[in-house]
Amino acid sequence: MTRVDIALGPLTYNWPADKRRAFYEDIAKQPVFDMVYMGETICAKRSAIVGEAMADSALALEAAGRKVVYSTLSLAITDPERQAITDVAADTALLVEGNDTGALRACAGRPHHVGPHVNVYNEGTLDVLAARGATSICLPWELERASIERLAARARHHGMVAEVEVFGKAPLAISARCHHARAYGLAKDGCQYVCGKDLEGMPVDTLDGEAFLTLNGLQTQADAVTLLVSEIASLVEAGVGRLRLSPLNMDMGAVAGIYRALLDGTLDADVAQERLITLLGDRAVANGFYYGIEGSSFAA
Repeated sequence: MTRVDIALGPLTYNWPADKRRAFYEDIAKQPVFDMVYMGETICAKRSAIVGEAMADSALALEAAGRKVVYSTLSLAITDPERQAITDVAADTALLVEGNDTGALRACAGRPHHVGPHVNVYNEGTLDVLAARGATSICLPWELERASIERLAARARHHGMVAEVEVFGKAPLAISARCHHARAYGLAKDGCQYVCGKDLEGMPVDTLDGEAFLTLNGLQTQADAVTLLVSEIASLVEAGVGRLRLSPLNMDMGAVAGIYRALLDGTLDADVAQERLITLLGDRAVANGFYYGIEGSSFAA
C-alpha cells in the first residue's frame, strides 16, 4: 500500500520570534513529519518582525531532513504583497504553495502546490490546475466526503497528491480589514501586532454567551478544532496521499505521532480519537463538514 504522509501546515497565529524558533526546533526533531509548510498566509505585516526567525527555522528543518514548502498569503492586497509572492514564485530553488489565484499564476509552468484557500470544488478546476503544473493540492476544509473522494480520484489520475486537513481550526473567511485589531480598539495600520496576545486567536461568543468563532488577524476561523480520526481509513481508501495538521499551541509532535500510529495500523481509531481529545483539553472538536452537516457539529 502507498504510504500516506503527514504534513504540518503553516503557522497561522502571530507567535513571537522566540516561540516560533522553539516550536520549529522541536518539529525538526520529529521524523513523523514528512513535510512542513512555512510562510505567512494571513497578514504580511507579521513577516516584518518574525521573518528572520522563520527563515532560520526553514533552514533548520531542511537540515533535519524535513521537506519544506513555502506557503504564500491567502489574500494579497497591496503591490508590495503581490510583489513578494512573485519573488517567492520566481525562486526555482523553492517549492511553493499558492493560496490565491495570483500566486498560482506566478507559479504556472513549474511544479507547485495548491493550498486549501483556493476554491477547488470540481474536477474541471483540478484539471486546469494540473495542466498548469500543480503536483499537489490541499483540498478546502469545507468539502464533504463525496467531493473529497471524487477530487482525490481525479488528482491521482493526474499524478497529483491529494492532501486533506484533518486537524486544526478551519478558516472561514479572510478580510482586507482586521477585526482582531478592531476588537482591541485599534485600526489595522496601527494594530501594534495585537493579535500576538492570542496564541490561538481571539474567541468570539454569541450574545447568548455561546462559543462561536475565532478571530485571527485578518482571518476568521471556526471555534472548534476540526478532528478527523475515524474518517482516516476512508480518506486513505479514497486515495488521499497526505494528511495535514494545522498548528495549535500544543505538542504537535504528539498529535502527529498518534496519526502516524493510526496510519501504520498500530493504533485503532477509537483509541487514537480518545488520545487526541485528551491532548486537546477543553477545546471543542468538530467534523461536520466531512458529513455534509453543520461544520461545528461532531459526529462521534
